[in-house]
Amino acid sequence: MIRLEQRAAPAQIWTFATPIVAVLLTMIAGGLMFAALGTPPVQALKTIFYDPLFHPQFASYSRPQLLVKAGPLILIAIGLSLGFRAGIWNIGAEGQYIIGALFGAGLGLAAFPSESTILFPAMVAAGALGGWLWAMIPALLRVTFRTNEILVSLLLVYVAEQILARAAVGFLRNPDGGGFPGSRNLAQHSGTQNLELFANSGLHWGGVAAIAAVIFAYIVMTRHLMGFQIRVAGESPRAALFAGFAPKRLVIFCLGFSGALAGLAGLFEVTGPAGQISIDFNSGYGFTAIIVAFLGRLNPFGILMAGLLMALTYIGGELAQLTLSLPGAAIQAFQGMLLFFLLGLDVLTNYRIRLARRRGA
Repeated sequence: MIRLEQRAAPAQIWTFATPIVAVLLTMIAGGLMFAALGTPPVQALKTIFYDPLFHPQFASYSRPQLLVKAGPLILIAIGLSLGFRAGIWNIGAEGQYIIGALFGAGLGLAAFPSESTILFPAMVAAGALGGWLWAMIPALLRVTFRTNEILVSLLLVYVAEQILARAAVGFLRNPDGGGFPGSRNLAQHSGTQNLELFANSGLHWGGVAAIAAVIFAYIVMTRHLMGFQIRVAGESPRAALFAGFAPKRLVIFCLGFSGALAGLAGLFEVTGPAGQISIDFNSGYGFTAIIVAFLGRLNPFGILMAGLLMALTYIGGELAQLTLSLPGAAIQAFQGMLLFFLLGLDVLTNYRIRLARRRGA
């Protein structure tokens, strides 16, 4: 009989080994899935992980895209990680990402065709405000009525998607677009565009914000009283209450911070790679960032590396769809396997497997 026995203290070796083993198991299980779809597994994995970085035909385009894709993932995951460490579960970052983009893009479109130098910074502030406001809904409901922030934040994603669709075909639609859904292209207007900071690098202001968020989160978690309160609240909620920490303030801070960063990610995306508000603007970054946060062990620098790895699966997945005709759903399943194995193996951090003989009657 197999049973789980709780460890006296978390196993440090599994804390660091779990992400590595989870990636290896994902490659094995994903290879089997690709084989079942009729694609040689080694070729599929090579296309996803190797070709975007080193293939002479694709690397010149794919390498800059690595930072483009990683920026929003890291930015959102950093915000989520603080709440997760405190036991506050924001699952609706995708909705905050959408609302942040709508707030920022709405301001830019309202000022069109202004080329003022303060317009883009104002849009950045509006994007952060939009994500923060959307996150305050589950935050205030939890501290006031003790509702479950998981359900509220998740259901608000679908509300945000409906608002996005309405904006694309209604109040933000391009008046010169011939009736087609979608706003003006913000990336083509000098007052609202988020350009590359260095040619062919893929680094724009979203990438800079992601790096700044990593540094800020590290300082908060290691050098600030708020970080200490977050760690204590996550490890022992009762101890946090006895210490006099204010749980409501933690909820407001963690959900607000993650919502603001998700809103920033949406703003940088709509003014850069996406370029406009469209019905299918949201690309699942808010949900994928959950995988990034756990793959990085909720550590800011671990999240930085995990974001780059997950961005590589995005780019390699698109390349595999193009060159190997793999379906997009298979790539999404491959990414989901990573979270599945990560959470499954995470049990070994706090529990050890024991084999015991079944007792007779």
